Amino acid sequence: MGSAAPLDAGALPALATDPKFIFFTDFDGTITLQDSNDYMTDNLGYGPEKRKQGNKDVLFGKRDFRSSFREMLDSVPTPFDECVRTLLANVKLDPGFKQFFEWSRAANVPVVVLSGGMQPIIRALLAHLVGHDCVDHIQIVSNDVAPRPGSKGINEPNGWHIVFHDDSGFGHDKSIEIRKYSQLPKERRPTLFYAGDGVSDLSAARETDLMFAKEGRDLVTYCKNEKIPYEEFSDFTSILATVKAIVEGKTTIEEAAKRAQQ
Repeated sequence: MGSAAPLDAGALPALATDPKFIFFTDFDGTITLQDSNDYMTDNLGYGPEKRKQGNKDVLFGKRDFRSSFREMLDSVPTPFDECVRTLLANVKLDPGFKQFFEWSRAANVPVVVLSGGMQPIIRALLAHLVGHDCVDHIQIVSNDVAPRPGSKGINEPNGWHIVFHDDSGFGHDKSIEIRKYSQLPKERRPTLFYAGDGVSDLSAARETDLMFAKEGRDLVTYCKNEKIPYEEFSDFTSILATVKAIVEGKTTIEEAAKRAQQ
């Protein structure tokens, strides 16, 4: 019998340490308490009313996330560097995330950020809130930013726009990255977790073994409407308790999912 083909570490970077578990997570409103894109839109752009209506339209299938999100961010005229400074001064970290991240590194549970936000903002906030070492040890798959055509640069008024990760209606279809791992042969496939809160997470909702959805947010509504199993969380403290119990063999994915739906 021939040996199994080697894994492509470049295509599957989360497998570099041969983990048995991988934790995928949204960033804005999940790792952080505030959503940086919502914060910019509400305070520097066209405001919360239009943003919330756009989210509702996406949630109930009236428009795609990509067009709603681009419209949100296009309403922000502020230079990009000023946006980053504003976010660093106002966005706070989930109170349980740092402990979760430290545990995950020690337990060989890679954390992969799958975000509809923009890479420079995510990196700046992680470095500020958790530390530069955190940025070096977390894979980030996200959208990016570029100068708007005709502008002098992103740090000019009306000088930037979002660059989407892919051509999907989500702008970044998170299920694509997760399926690289979920479709591995059984003997190679790690157990997969996902945590999220909002409409950018809809594409990921069915893709992992256990979904954590933030209480009171749009992802909970979606999971209920679509009858997708999930565990509700308020912060990463409860996520750590569940994931740690599974990793240590004190409970199973099936038991955790069953308890979550009771």
